[in-house]
Amino acid sequence: MKNILYNTVISGILIWIFLGCNSRQPSDFKEEMQSAVQNLRYNGTVKSVAQLMEELGLQGLSVAVIDDYQIAWTRSWGVKEAGSGAELDENTAFCTASISKPVAATLFAILEAKGLIDLKAPVSTYLKRWKLPESELTTGIEVTFEHLLSHTAGTSQHGHKDLYEGDSIPTVIQSLNGKIPGGNSKLEFLDIPGTWWRYSGGGYVIAQVAIEDHLGSSLEDLAEEHLFSPLKLRHTTFIQPNEPGFFLTNVAKSHNRNGEVIRSGIQISPQLAPSGLWSTPSDLALFMIEIQKALNGAKTKVISKEVALRVTDIITSKVMGGWSMGWERRFGFGNRDWFSHGGSNQGMGGHLYATMEGGKGIAFLANGGNSARLPILNSLRNSIIASHGWTVALDRSKFQHLPEEVAKRAVGNYTNEYGELVPVEYKEGQLYVRDFDFRQRLELFYLGNNTFKVNESKRTVRFDAINPADQKRYLATVTAHGPHTTIDYGLQKISDTLPFQYLLENNYAKALEAYQREKAANPQLGLLRESTLNRTGYQELAKKNHALALSVFKINTVLYPKSANTYDSLGECHMIMGNTEAAIKNYRKVLELDPENPNAKAMIMKLSQ
Repeated sequence: MKNILYNTVISGILIWIFLGCNSRQPSDFKEEMQSAVQNLRYNGTVKSVAQLMEELGLQGLSVAVIDDYQIAWTRSWGVKEAGSGAELDENTAFCTASISKPVAATLFAILEAKGLIDLKAPVSTYLKRWKLPESELTTGIEVTFEHLLSHTAGTSQHGHKDLYEGDSIPTVIQSLNGKIPGGNSKLEFLDIPGTWWRYSGGGYVIAQVAIEDHLGSSLEDLAEEHLFSPLKLRHTTFIQPNEPGFFLTNVAKSHNRNGEVIRSGIQISPQLAPSGLWSTPSDLALFMIEIQKALNGAKTKVISKEVALRVTDIITSKVMGGWSMGWERRFGFGNRDWFSHGGSNQGMGGHLYATMEGGKGIAFLANGGNSARLPILNSLRNSIIASHGWTVALDRSKFQHLPEEVAKRAVGNYTNEYGELVPVEYKEGQLYVRDFDFRQRLELFYLGNNTFKVNESKRTVRFDAINPADQKRYLATVTAHGPHTTIDYGLQKISDTLPFQYLLENNYAKALEAYQREKAANPQLGLLRESTLNRTGYQELAKKNHALALSVFKINTVLYPKSANTYDSLGECHMIMGNTEAAIKNYRKVLELDPENPNAKAMIMKLSQ
């Protein structure tokens, strides 16, 4: 008995030594936390989170940081509602927008692992309330859940209209059929399934309908039973605020780019799978930790290694870096491999980042418009990675001297179908690529044969790659598969002078001419899309470059005269600049194109007063 007791005590001490001495406790991360929140780099300056929030007009922000497979620290800033004085805390829930997608995809993978569904099976065999639209593009092809959840089904309906208390809330069937006033047209196929990547919230709605039809349960009930309750996610639900059973009372409200509450501030989304999740950064961090532990082979409660691999394995590389069934797999911050996903609607959103190995991660949620929210989230992400020392040094043994002639041939502007604009610059003997989405300048290290390793990225790229299909010049992504190598001609080299650069030179007439010329010659070019121009305009607004933003929004109305959204953005820009009559004129144009637009009605009434 004495020996048994002795051995038990010794074993307990050894376990305590292993767990206690080899893993840090949350209280040990105070220094990293202080450094992260005080040293955000933005537009050449260093500011704290609070200072940058005040400068950009962000009302509230909440973050949870993961280190060593645990929540290392959480912080919240700001208020739930402008003017209320009600401060955010770590249990304040947000409408997470498209962060819903990887959560829903993981739920579907859990149901598959339990033998309840088959994600490789034709989704049509599960649908009862609705049928896939007929299309020549799907002839002889069965559309699967896997297609829908990886955005490779070729379906339309990129996103969905924001709805609030007081709106007539449609059913998911009405959503698919395009019966939401001011919303999407009827869902249709735009690509051959399995051949391309096209972001589609509508695809997730199809998956939601199919699951509910087949299992006879609502998505919110299935998520609670198989995921939220077992993981003890106490502040997470797919139930909507207008429905019985919505239990969250500590919630953040949506705010526009001016820091004002949008209508009631409480968003409602019947499209649960793509955008209906309510949660907190802490709950979402626990969800990501469960996946990370499963990937690492550790014992988990809910998500098995099979499921974790199912939802993080790359299905398509047609979007830069790759996309899995639910998660983005395209980022390499700190030279680590991440699974991630963002969420963004008119007045709220955030982003999730988690490493495939090592148990590092960040969950952000904030209540403000993109122009206020995105610069802060991106700056804080970079600050957290730096303060925690997460960056892994590159193996430089294979890097070669960069010949100047090779560098100069690579210099130029590259773009793809999705509007990602990637400028390549040569400065002081070093080649750089600027990531458009995240405003980072990344070094390129020469490997020979016009091929480069991109620092803090998963990508190896090759310049001067001629696509046999069109004989045009590309910056191509190079992917190694064992002894084989594939080249994705994703980024086409375009003219050395971009239309936008004429705007920087204050030459509106020449810029408009260039945009119209490019649109006529290359109508599918991503940088010419309405959404890309709109985003560019708001980015300039956030930097208080009002005249430049106004020019971008004006050009968007010329290129897309039938879009109510282009006039809405132009009206907002005029309002911010104090041009009341011009703002009212553009909001009236919105109502000509979309007579039931609630924002235009509200803004005309406000400005008229």
